[in-house]
Amino acid sequence: MPVEVGFWKIDGQEIKKIEYSTIDNERKLEDILFKDISILGDDYLLIGRQIRTSYGKIIDLLSIDSTGKITILELKKEKTPREVVAQALDYACWVQNLSYDEIKNIFEDKSDKLFEEAFEEKFGDPPPEEINQEHDMLIVCSELDNESERILNYLSANYNVPINVVFFRFFKESGAEFISRSWLISPEEVEEKAAKVGSQNKRESWNGKDFVVNIDSSEDGTSSWEDCIKFGFISAGGGKWYSRSLNVLQPGKRVFAMIPKKGYVGVGIVTTESVPIKEFKIFYDDQEQSIINVPLKCEGLKVNADNQELSEYLVGIEWLKTKKIDDAYWVKGLRANQNSAFKLRNKFTLEKLINFFDLDD
Repeated sequence: MPVEVGFWKIDGQEIKKIEYSTIDNERKLEDILFKDISILGDDYLLIGRQIRTSYGKIIDLLSIDSTGKITILELKKEKTPREVVAQALDYACWVQNLSYDEIKNIFEDKSDKLFEEAFEEKFGDPPPEEINQEHDMLIVCSELDNESERILNYLSANYNVPINVVFFRFFKESGAEFISRSWLISPEEVEEKAAKVGSQNKRESWNGKDFVVNIDSSEDGTSSWEDCIKFGFISAGGGKWYSRSLNVLQPGKRVFAMIPKKGYVGVGIVTTESVPIKEFKIFYDDQEQSIINVPLKCEGLKVNADNQELSEYLVGIEWLKTKKIDDAYWVKGLRANQNSAFKLRNKFTLEKLINFFDLDD
């Protein structure tokens, strides 16, 4: 079951619950998402709306993320449980075979911008050479009947079908309108399933837990690695494109730290989600305080701390093994990537790192 969301208005000593109401119609919800798809999350670029498939069906909304993964968004509207699930699966059958050029043409038929320009404007970098290596399905609704929920949970749990539901609840109070959002299944869980499905014939599978992170250096070339080890974190900043990728690092995931042009220097477990540097707390001088107030080897991390967009963002790490920069590990064939954090799919790289750091896998 999704998490129930409620709102209460606090006015002095009076506490009043704001009652939920159904959105006038789901076309209005489609209009809202078309206007600002970031309501679903920062990692969405809308490809188009009301897209006709080669089967003669119409996809409500289609989007792409910074890695090139495609998401089919289907509004439930007045469909029966079997209809909404069957349509989403039918659309996926068509979407999975779309080429780079076909996706580019769909976008440019619906937009006055070029696909590559819009992608770089959104994510800060051109699209990868290969897109649509993965896809998932997202049913958008205000509420879901028990039959649909049972079907979706069954497909997800037993067959790794990358399908999810996002619930939008609509609230009105004193002339203002509010929307809340919740998920049927954790988006991270669906992402892992999409990786498994996409890997069947397109790329190496991902084990669902391992990432690589690139270690920052300040403008004067000073590495933050000593601070990362001492205070238990990794970081990225200088713009949303760099810091956004840290959002995939959820507590419990494993990360391998790499210094560009040097090699791999550490492995650890994520303990906290990404936050701006001003909000990152550590114990220092026997008390908890912001890392901003602590002397760092790489003071450049604190530059732009007051700028929400350019600020450095930090993720807490419990280090299992670390190495000095001079002892960084690199051999031919290991994978690197320009993203601040990325999924470690390559089995050769993973096996080499497990051996190098003497892990128990």
